[in-house]
Amino acid sequence: MSGNQTELTVLMPCLNEEATIGTCISKALKCMKENGIHGEVLIADNGSLDRSIVIAEQLGARVINVAEKGYGNALLAGIREAHGKFVIMGDSDDSYDFSKLMPFIEKLREGYDLVMGNRFKGGIQKGAMPPLHRYLGNPVLSFTGRLFFRIGIRDFHCGLRGFNRESILGIGLNTTGMEFASEMVVKSALNNLKICEVPTTLAKDGREHPPHLNTWRDGWRHLRFLLIYSPRWLFLYPGLFFMLAGLILSIILMTQSLNIGRVRLDIHTLLYANTLIILGFQFISFFAFAKLFAITSGLLPQSKNFDKLFRYFNLEKGILAGIAVIITGIALSVRALVLWESVSFGNLDPIHVLRLVIPGCTCIILGTQILLNSFFLSMLGLKS
Repeated sequence: MSGNQTELTVLMPCLNEEATIGTCISKALKCMKENGIHGEVLIADNGSLDRSIVIAEQLGARVINVAEKGYGNALLAGIREAHGKFVIMGDSDDSYDFSKLMPFIEKLREGYDLVMGNRFKGGIQKGAMPPLHRYLGNPVLSFTGRLFFRIGIRDFHCGLRGFNRESILGIGLNTTGMEFASEMVVKSALNNLKICEVPTTLAKDGREHPPHLNTWRDGWRHLRFLLIYSPRWLFLYPGLFFMLAGLILSIILMTQSLNIGRVRLDIHTLLYANTLIILGFQFISFFAFAKLFAITSGLLPQSKNFDKLFRYFNLEKGILAGIAVIITGIALSVRALVLWESVSFGNLDPIHVLRLVIPGCTCIILGTQILLNSFFLSMLGLKS
């Protein structure tokens, strides 16, 4: 780095960490001094009532006060106030070793925008991570993140990570709680930032009070964020499965019953199969609504594939498709009416006639939904 430009900010969120914050700051300052790094330690205090701020300032750290409560609020305020080109963030509970930051800095200097720590590769000290987190919470959420967003990150929730400050500020982070950790990774991937992992260690924290993390509440917030930012997995894929399963079963049961072993599927199953078709269409519609709203609102980046689909499926085609499906439903209903007329509007065999009535009603409902959804999608798309 040339001149007095600050290369690195070591950012630590803090809430009543007087027992450990001094150790963390001392390690970070020592690491920068030993490796000739021009940097600073920045404490984003979230309302400490103990001596945390006094200790930090005595050791030469810069302290900012963040009034809005929450892990995400504290970190985002710290990132905005950081002087460094690079930022390495980590909890101030002495669970992460701030004396070993060079693997992160080296990757950042190579041009990576986000460098994640991997505790499972670096080593987790006995008692440092609850078994529920180690064997269920972190693996499941990390797998979900990799599956949903095609990210090769094995430890989604490692609190020690480094990043290029300008790159991270440019992706629009805004969550306030613990899900901030997931948001940073997900939005970095969605915006095509360069991401990698380096091994890091996790030690048992040295605090005298319980951790701020709430297992079930914060775990749900992470999962909720992953679902909301992946309309494909939340809406599209379940919807396609429901529609395909319902359609295949309906086609079979419209002409005859189906025997599977000792079980006979007939018109009652046909009704449920058509219900699956309607539910599947609702899921797919919500995918289109959610995706378009998220893109036009800036919550998700532009999608070339979605843009192509939206250009192909316009309002006029939607109207024609809806009318065609409604006409099909009416035709099936008329066919059922003709059958009824053939017996002078008397008693009919319900098994025979419902093979027409159930799909007919379903087509009328679906056709109407296609018409209404086409207009609504066009209204959402006016902005783009």
